[in-house]
Amino acid sequence: MRASLIQIAVNPEESVNSRRERVASLVRAEAGADLVVLPELWPTGAFGYELFAAEAESLHGPTYEAMSKAARDAGIWLHAGSVVERAADGTLYNTALVFAPDGQLAATYRKIHRFGFDKGEAVLMGAGTEPVTVALPDTTLGVTTCYDLRFPELYRTLVDRGAETLVVSAGWPERRRAHWTLLAQARAVENQCFVLAVGTAGTHAGVEQAGHSIAVDPWGEVLGEAGADEEILRVEFDPARVAATREQFPALKDRVLGLEAPGGKG
Repeated sequence: MRASLIQIAVNPEESVNSRRERVASLVRAEAGADLVVLPELWPTGAFGYELFAAEAESLHGPTYEAMSKAARDAGIWLHAGSVVERAADGTLYNTALVFAPDGQLAATYRKIHRFGFDKGEAVLMGAGTEPVTVALPDTTLGVTTCYDLRFPELYRTLVDRGAETLVVSAGWPERRRAHWTLLAQARAVENQCFVLAVGTAGTHAGVEQAGHSIAVDPWGEVLGEAGADEEILRVEFDPARVAATREQFPALKDRVLGLEAPGGKG
């Protein structure tokens, strides 16, 4: 399986509309990949809080339209990162969009863990409540966003729902880059999954971004890692290695806490 992680530079001098058009072109250029993944809130920047309300869009807004067409043109599965979604009741959400190769919206995910403690995203946006998986022909994706990476119980839930490849779309700051790589590898090892984690580059709203998008296999080995600048990280992996790893080293079978009981939650 071929995946392209597009590490977008969020330049404050580039308009949202211009960036949207540019990213659509980058996605189209990845025709031939099986899966393309974009970062969190790349239209505005994850720390561009002052833009959230002004650039919020409906679920089927301009980013949806541009990414749906790009996925269809390229014939690829596209995790289009996330956008500031304005719901019908006016609530803002950090919402990820996943498109099928025909351009149809396959799934949405409203970020469950909002970053900022008592400011920023944590107070400006509503919280999602439902973990999301997406079945692709060769693997099942578990969809997560940035700060979610710090909460292993979400990833256990995704594994219980069949996830084999965990996707992390992020706008992670440079000052905590060590945590980014450490946690990406930890989520891969503890869940015996592939992890595809893509962030943004550049500096926006005064926050330098970590970049360093990374792909990790179920043993924690790094398959590829980007640098600090805008870059496309392309990796190939065999989804069948998830089942093989779990068979060879069946640690998940020894779980005691948090298991689902037959016929319901346990």
